[in-house]
Amino acid sequence: MRRNIIALVTAAALVSAPAVAAADPAAPQPNTPCPADLSDAATVLPDAMMPLICRDGRWQPVTTPQPPNDRWLSYGPEITLRGQGKRNPEVAEGAWTATPRNPESSCRAALSEVVSAGVVGPPQVTEGQPGQPLSITVPPRMFEAVLSGDCLWQKAG
Repeated sequence: MRRNIIALVTAAALVSAPAVAAADPAAPQPNTPCPADLSDAATVLPDAMMPLICRDGRWQPVTTPQPPNDRWLSYGPEITLRGQGKRNPEVAEGAWTATPRNPESSCRAALSEVVSAGVVGPPQVTEGQPGQPLSITVPPRMFEAVLSGDCLWQKAG
């Protein structure tokens, strides 16, 4: 009887144990290889002032402000990008599609827009289903975009 109770308690613990989430992919690092499918994609490392861009097969640091980029990589943790409602925007207005880079990943965007001089509205959050593309529209006065998931974000057209 004691063995049966121990077996039942053990089985119940295994069934109710939370699923272990897959680890985020490794963050790109300066001067390391990047895959060909990410050519011209940019990303931001935590606490970085400037992005990295995948050029000539390597993640290269950007040292001066650039025009808004049309391809961004979020690799799991949030990356925060400036919109056209700020100086030196990194993302331009328009239609964007985020494509998960693995079937378990969900793409998520939290967009904050300037609503009047000096006032930023609350973030509008959109989240896709695991493994499914997510379409968003970046407004002309976007202040900030917080993107997450292991996803490639591309501007349409």
